[in-house]
Amino acid sequence: MVDVIVAGAGPTGLMLAAELRLHGLHVVVVEREPQPTLQSRAQGLHVRSIEVMDQRGLLERFLPLGRKFTVGGFFAGLGTAWPERLDTAHSYVLHIPQEITERLLTEHALGLGAEIRRGCELVGLSQDEDGVNAELADGTRLRSRYLVGCDGGRSTVRKLLGVGFPGEPARVETLLGEMELTASTEVLTAAVAEVRKTQLRFGAVPKGDGLYRVVVPADGVAEDRAVPPTLDDFRQQLRAYAGTDFGAHSPRWLSRFGDATRLAERYRVDRVLLAGDAAHIHPPTGGQGLNLGVQDAFNLGWKLAAAVAGWAPEGLLDTYQSERQPVAAAVLDNTRAQTELMSTEPGALAVRRLLAELVNFEEVNRYLIEKITGIAVRYDFGEGHDLLGRRMRDVALKRGRLYGQMHGGRGLLLDQTGRLSVSGWADRVDHVVDVSEELDVPAVLLRPDGHVAWVGDDQQDLLDHLPRWFGADAG
Repeated sequence: MVDVIVAGAGPTGLMLAAELRLHGLHVVVVEREPQPTLQSRAQGLHVRSIEVMDQRGLLERFLPLGRKFTVGGFFAGLGTAWPERLDTAHSYVLHIPQEITERLLTEHALGLGAEIRRGCELVGLSQDEDGVNAELADGTRLRSRYLVGCDGGRSTVRKLLGVGFPGEPARVETLLGEMELTASTEVLTAAVAEVRKTQLRFGAVPKGDGLYRVVVPADGVAEDRAVPPTLDDFRQQLRAYAGTDFGAHSPRWLSRFGDATRLAERYRVDRVLLAGDAAHIHPPTGGQGLNLGVQDAFNLGWKLAAAVAGWAPEGLLDTYQSERQPVAAAVLDNTRAQTELMSTEPGALAVRRLLAELVNFEEVNRYLIEKITGIAVRYDFGEGHDLLGRRMRDVALKRGRLYGQMHGGRGLLLDQTGRLSVSGWADRVDHVVDVSEELDVPAVLLRPDGHVAWVGDDQQDLLDHLPRWFGADAG
């Protein structure tokens, strides 16, 4: 029997597979497409996702293949400055195409021993109290302890489960693709600048060798968004907005996206769970989709591993939904707000002008960027220290850095007192005795996803909190 079947080899599924392999689980990823996609719909990693990669020792693989940006405008194109004093050691956005992110995560998952089967479409599933039966399109049947649907907004897993996906349908649609343009740089720059005075869903970004990433509003909403647009569709809309199609030819890929927002009613049905776009869809404004999915996987991986290993405390797996569903709901809300702020209607333009003034205040700018980049998330762990429930930023220790101690995906007690112990949980929690000038508390207990589960210096209080996240004392 397989421990976990992951349906979907996008960023969410790949990240989850790797997290599960850190704990030694037998993981099989099934992916409908026979080859990795060349479409780079997502274009970067926000701060929290950068931290996630750093926590697992992956960031050095990403940095040489991306570009750091510290510019404004990530919230509905408002603001020109990157905020100061963000609570992170990685105060930037990393521009890196999705196809590269997927390649690096594939290498990471395979390197840890995950099995990835491409050209394998999941078409059926059933479950009982002991496991899940998965049926593939070629007639192959697999059985696993758990199954996670990371198979996108049109998720087969979600539909087979009968989980509701309420929300709003798309009202507007945008064409997105990569193609060659023959127009000069001067003509393109001037035309894009002029159109964007009134239409922010328009652009042509150079990718080198005459190739451009083109975005332009569509002519209405397609009946079937699974059918890609044609080059003629792009040419028609470019002429409608800019008066020229810029000599568009030789497309690499063409797609469309809408502003639909939907959130799964449940993230878990017994032994089957949902993550990433299978659990939530929203407009791509602010570039949050890929990041949200990767962070879902980071939250779920260690909990699912604990359930399979048998040490998960009661209710641990249910905290995946209770923690991540509100985060997704907040992202849906901020993308709804951004979409309204990008409208050309008079009322929306008036609100946009007002917010453009407010975002010049450092506190407002920082607040909005913290929402977009995922570092404002705080899970509800109850009353306690201000750090409780928040992810811990990387800090310098006397011997190295905090994130350098977290590559194995285990819990961690950072103990500046040297008097504490996690001996009964040593198989699940690392004990690091070290000091940091950047940390003004005696000790912190971190979950494998880096969120602070306890703060203090009292051994008995620590012993009272360890079972909540790490199960019973192993003795």
